[in-house]
Amino acid sequence: MERPEPELIRESWRAVSRSPLEHGTVLFARLFDLEPDLLPLFQYNCRQFSSPEDCLSSPEFLDHIRKVMLVIDAAVTNVEDLSSLEEYLAGLGRKHRAVGVKLSSFSTVGESLLYMLEKCLGPAFTPATRAAWSQLYGAVVQAMSQGWDGE
Repeated sequence: MERPEPELIRESWRAVSRSPLEHGTVLFARLFDLEPDLLPLFQYNCRQFSSPEDCLSSPEFLDHIRKVMLVIDAAVTNVEDLSSLEEYLAGLGRKHRAVGVKLSSFSTVGESLLYMLEKCLGPAFTPATRAAWSQLYGAVVQAMSQGWDGE
């Protein structure tokens, strides 16, 4: 796999990272639109959310959004040396597998990430920027999928 274009990724992330909670909420709202079956995987204190809106407004889920945006930030920061995050990302993959996330859902997460970036960046989300983010996300998923090894 080609290395993603680091400057396109960093430049576009600067705009997104100014409002991580807002943009992370866009990402997860899109994710729940595309794959509603993921909603039941998010339970806090044995509480099942009745709707995506209910989930997206809960303090516990907002904390999850912050964590996801921090992981993306770490990938952006280490875009030129993603191997330094491999062990961490594989562990994150294991955690996701343990709560019932299927590896196939990561393609929907990728679509949701690109959707969020497009909504945030507007015309600045060029085909080259989309390609760079697709490559970066692909590398992250490849590392996280090691958490599914042995299935």
